[in-house]
Amino acid sequence: MIAIIKYNGGNVNSVQNALNRLKADSIITDDPELILKADKVIFPGVGEASSTMKLLREKELDLLIPALKQPVLGICLGMQLMCKENEEGNTEGMGIFDINVRKFPARDIVPHMGWNSVSGQNSPLFTGVEQENDVYFVHSYYCELSDFTTSVCDYILPFSASLQKDNFYAVQFHPEKSGNVGNRILKSFILL
Repeated sequence: MIAIIKYNGGNVNSVQNALNRLKADSIITDDPELILKADKVIFPGVGEASSTMKLLREKELDLLIPALKQPVLGICLGMQLMCKENEEGNTEGMGIFDINVRKFPARDIVPHMGWNSVSGQNSPLFTGVEQENDVYFVHSYYCELSDFTTSVCDYILPFSASLQKDNFYAVQFHPEKSGNVGNRILKSFILL
């Protein structure tokens, strides 16, 4: 069973629909007991960092998520909140990844929205995915490059398209909206 963390993050149903297409059992929940018992956990997100982090703190999910031992996948805002600090609302994240989340420079078109390629895929999530495949992004903030970076995208500047540390995986793009490539990435996560 895969637990999809329920909060004001917007895209939980589209993530569950993608898992249904892959015939993976899932539940949308904010119940700590169900999350702890799950084989895997997905922490999706579309929204604003500070208000989302406030809600996670109220439910103590900010303490639960970093303590999880099973594979965890953060998506978009979920990835950003797994980092140390976020410029959006000067938000302190969960610190799973010791990196900062920055706003794209305003001189160019923001948000970064649409299809873009990722390169340097160095993660089990990309098993069976060829280099330079396009995935779907929607974001105005980005995770800095770091030792945790497992793939890179270039929009205005190079940034982390995916991260990994121990059992924590994260992607800035939306695999649930990224067609066959996104399905392959979700399937790889299911098989971890």
